Amino acid sequence: MDKVGEKLLQLVQVGVKLSYYELDNESHKHHGPAMDSHYKLVLVSDDFVDMSLVQRHQAIYKRVHQLMQTPIHALALHCYTAVEWQQRNQKSRATANCLGGGQS
Repeated sequence: MDKVGEKLLQLVQVGVKLSYYELDNESHKHHGPAMDSHYKLVLVSDDFVDMSLVQRHQAIYKRVHQLMQTPIHALALHCYTAVEWQQRNQKSRATANCLGGGQS
């Protein structure tokens, strides 16, 4: 795991009890030069019970805000409770390739 990813996980784990996590550096999917700047983070925690999807994302972004923009440009969050994770057969959605500014 790269240093940015390590720091990202450290910040998330402050105050969130995770039963599972998965961190993928997806910088290779970015159109153009991008090193250690695009991540997919799957988090499973019963701390997310009674939280909407937006509230879950807000809680995580609050913890990692110091890394956003520099060095992290993109962070795909997938936040589940343990029950939701089981219902999804322990799989999250794939992240689409980034085509860069305005390309399709």
